[in-house]
Amino acid sequence: MMETEKRRVPGRVARKVVRLFRLPATVLPLPPPEAVDRMSTNANVEAGLARLGYPGFAYKRKPGQTWNPAALLLAALNGRVLDSRLAEALPWLLLRFEEWDVHTLVAEAKSRDLQNRLGFTVALAREVAERSPSHGHRTHELRRLEEMLDRSRLAREETFGRTETSERMRAWVRESRSDAAKHWNLLTDLKSEDLPYASQHP
Repeated sequence: MMETEKRRVPGRVARKVVRLFRLPATVLPLPPPEAVDRMSTNANVEAGLARLGYPGFAYKRKPGQTWNPAALLLAALNGRVLDSRLAEALPWLLLRFEEWDVHTLVAEAKSRDLQNRLGFTVALAREVAERSPSHGHRTHELRRLEEMLDRSRLAREETFGRTETSERMRAWVRESRSDAAKHWNLLTDLKSEDLPYASQHP
């Protein structure tokens, strides 16, 4: 459960303990804010997704440090321009991993003004869960997380993943975007039904 109380694995032995006892990556301690900021590149996000088992990047998996999915999600959303394949992968993190520290996640997102981007990511994951027997049990938790973020939704318009430079393109995206993108004031044509894992089993 997302809001279940759990023990965090502290210190430098955290990753060894997680591997040894096969604990979920969500119990890993969050790195400091400056480390999350340094992760905000397409290359780092791609490597992080591969290490966490994202099927789309399984062939790119290399040895290296595994991050808490929350840290990777924040790093990806914090980037100025995110590759479309990476943007599509982010809702998968919310579907694949459970036991999120949602209060810390929301607080960290708000400290970076990322609540709209995170809210949209959660909405995509929730829409996939609503249509999938494999993920249906996550629907209620994801909806609650959406509601938490909605309380601090920003009024300004932002992009998600890529930056639209042409006003003509921006106008087209405004017209064709989903209700979720409109609600979160994001310029993106990304829809949950277009996600590569939307109709797949975990």
